[in-house]
Amino acid sequence: MGFECGFVGLPNVGKSTLFNALCKGGAVAANFPFCTIEPNTGIVPVPDPRIAKLVEIEHSAKVVPATMKFIDIAGLVEGASKGEGLGNQFLGHIRSVDAVAHVVRLFEDNDIIHVKETVDPSRDLSLIMTELMLADMEVLEKRLEKAKKLTRCGGTPEAKAEAQLAESFLESLNQGIVPTYDKSDVTLAPIVKQMQLLTLTPAFVCANTDEEHFRSFGKDELSKKLIASAAEHGMEVIPVCAKLEEELQELDEEEAKAFLEDIGATASGLERVIHTGYRMLDYITFFTTGPDETRAWTVTRGSTAPQAAGKIHTDMQRGFIRMEVEAYDDLVSHGSWNAAKEAGKLRIEGKEYVVQDGDCVYVRFNV
Repeated sequence: MGFECGFVGLPNVGKSTLFNALCKGGAVAANFPFCTIEPNTGIVPVPDPRIAKLVEIEHSAKVVPATMKFIDIAGLVEGASKGEGLGNQFLGHIRSVDAVAHVVRLFEDNDIIHVKETVDPSRDLSLIMTELMLADMEVLEKRLEKAKKLTRCGGTPEAKAEAQLAESFLESLNQGIVPTYDKSDVTLAPIVKQMQLLTLTPAFVCANTDEEHFRSFGKDELSKKLIASAAEHGMEVIPVCAKLEEELQELDEEEAKAFLEDIGATASGLERVIHTGYRMLDYITFFTTGPDETRAWTVTRGSTAPQAAGKIHTDMQRGFIRMEVEAYDDLVSHGSWNAAKEAGKLRIEGKEYVVQDGDCVYVRFNV
């Protein structure tokens, strides 16, 4: 599994339509709030041309790409932080994902009623962020009260650190600012993770456009205002047109390439969403390859050889001995794993080795 990405947004901004277009998920899409109640899920392969090349070289009988899970979460409404609409159920679903795509509407359609009556993606994003901030403030106030009690009783260094973090985060949120902390301090990461703050979940904005707005994106006033609003929260904006995505899925590779060139895009919306998520989460891909199977695996950048081995199987991490590694480029340029090995490109790496993007590996272990 690559990562889980939740689609979040106001009702009737086209979340389910976009979900269907990107992963053929079959989610119900209709013109009324809360059409989506239980989250719909869809799993799509992560596009990576390297895996096809490895399959070709090693004549693999089976290919398993990395995958990404989309989760179409029910529409958010004002007051969700206080239980309005689907309230806590909605917010709970967001806490379970690795990354969030804030879907905002950038298309005109008189047959689809916007809950705010007008199309204004910057306003919609502001409403979403306000509700997430209010929900986080409620969580932080409770955790701060508990941490202060523990600190008064002597407490632990963790409780004192949590109290300081909670106070700092609350100060930022009260100013309408997404909180930040020193990520280089390894003692803080587990404390922040336990807080499960919605505003600290890696996020980007997915602008659901019609074809006209897709072609003018970044030039018209609505999209320029949206880009500026998203930047204030440290987020980038990806324009995606559900109609164009549906058409792309019906084309072969050459036709799809020509189609993308015609609409002024370098990649499909699906590819852009996945690549943005990987970049935000700092994920890389390594491979296992051979006659039986070629498979792509996803790990966080900076993972050691045993940690990467654990993605393949927990026994491999537990009984890790060494990792045999060939760089993707070396394997491809020499034509096979064995040929690259004979050319001296095979490396033997131990427990301290940090896996690199594109590494092709074989794990030696004993349990």
